[in-house]
Amino acid sequence: MGLFDSVIGAVTGELNQRGDLTHVIGGLLADNSELGGLNGLIQKFNQAGLSEHVQSWIGRGENLPISAEQITSVLGDGAIGKIANKLGIDPSQLSGQLSQLLPGMIDKLTPHGVSPEGGLGSSGELMGLLGGLLDK
Repeated sequence: MGLFDSVIGAVTGELNQRGDLTHVIGGLLADNSELGGLNGLIQKFNQAGLSEHVQSWIGRGENLPISAEQITSVLGDGAIGKIANKLGIDPSQLSGQLSQLLPGMIDKLTPHGVSPEGGLGSSGELMGLLGGLLDK
């Protein structure tokens, strides 16, 4: 199942916007995503010259902020546009919200300051983890 299939499946029903974004982030970080999970996302950040940012989210200490424009440059206009369209929001709104939520989510999913060698798991496993993080 691809990233967009995961997102489409995740946003069916009556989820609030925060829940929608949880599913989007879960779709991005899942090991079975088009990006290749957290490790694939790290590679995309590295390729975009933003390795310091993503490493700050994984490592211990302060998380470096990231802009909506930087999120779009990492994920690409096409991916952001498709996801935003499925959620019924503007692409700039989606990238802005991802820029606010992604650093903290990655930080909380890597509590020991390292990216797990085995990845973060499947989309279903991540939904439970991410849902629990939002409740805190």
